[in-house]
Amino acid sequence: MKKLFALSMLAISVNSVYASDWQSILDEAKGQTVHFNAWGGAENINDYIEWAGNNIQEKYGVTLKQIKLVDTADAIGRVLAEKAAGNENDGSIDLIWLNGENFRSLKDNNFLYGPFSTTLPNYRYIDEASNKSLTLDFGTPVDGMEAPWGKAQVIFIHDTEILPNPPRSMPELLAYAKANPGRITYPEPPQFLGTTFLKQALYELIEDKELLSQPVENVDFKTVTKPLWTYLNELHPVTWRSGTTYPASSEEMIRLLDDQEIDLAFSFDTSAASVQISKGNLSDTVRSYIFDEGTISNTHFLAIPYNSTATAGAQVVANYFLSPEAQLKKQDSEVWGDLTVLSYEKLEKEQQALFDAQERGMATLTLDNLSNSIPEPHSSWVKALENEWRLRYAN
Repeated sequence: MKKLFALSMLAISVNSVYASDWQSILDEAKGQTVHFNAWGGAENINDYIEWAGNNIQEKYGVTLKQIKLVDTADAIGRVLAEKAAGNENDGSIDLIWLNGENFRSLKDNNFLYGPFSTTLPNYRYIDEASNKSLTLDFGTPVDGMEAPWGKAQVIFIHDTEILPNPPRSMPELLAYAKANPGRITYPEPPQFLGTTFLKQALYELIEDKELLSQPVENVDFKTVTKPLWTYLNELHPVTWRSGTTYPASSEEMIRLLDDQEIDLAFSFDTSAASVQISKGNLSDTVRSYIFDEGTISNTHFLAIPYNSTATAGAQVVANYFLSPEAQLKKQDSEVWGDLTVLSYEKLEKEQQALFDAQERGMATLTLDNLSNSIPEPHSSWVKALENEWRLRYAN
């Protein structure tokens, strides 16, 4: 709490003089209720949003009401339905947590308010050059139409006593699987981590990686993806249970790792190994790492629908979520463990010190260790890869 208080005081001093246009937004936002549509499937994330809402209410007089979603697509469908019904000015959603195809759908149909993100006071902590995913959301230009909130990156998890020198590329993974049949697996697409496995492999196996940033309909899909299917044809016979079944999730892979049925698990949650060690579900000899060429990473965002009735309040909320105070809290592995989108170099020295002092789990990589990342392909690749995978391999 002392750390958060110190950081909060510092943020207040840094932002003590707002630009006149931002002050007008603060004035307009006061008293507004922001209906925040966000996935509600994790209690720790819901608790974090509640914590942020209490601070936002106290600091700015804005009420944050989370609408807990099972699927973000439900919120996208609601915006589309309101548009179809001619509801241009009285939308039921003020802020959406989203990325990828959901963002592209709203942006392509001009259903978003903005641009707004780059004018938020706390956007000064963002270094767009540090990560392509800050300006390209699964290949779709952000153009200020959504504010970055957090980052995710694939990490691989292994027990150092059983596998001291794990494979550090997709070709090495295949070689290991052939030498150790049944010890490697991945979730079945369209489970998102299984699809990410396909994207990681495709990125490493093709020469012209820029092709992946284009819409899939603009490339020769059959030719570009041929190395991927060749790779999987060799991999599947030597995977766990010979590719006849697949784990349902990262959590199941971690359980299989603990049961010593497989030698490598992976997750989009960089704190996953440390959390499971702390719960007694993994040995304390387990560690995380990324491939030498990097691993798939993405940024998740906050966007405002075009017909929101609280655009000022939504901007205040998005700006608070970008604050060092809120980002530090969110990155705490005991709170959420979601990686900050802020640039360390752009923080004040006092803020840097607070991030430096943040405790990490024994198996959680440092930001420096995670600096080598691979951008997501254009969002249109997801369905194309999933459909082709199912045609070839679904049982």
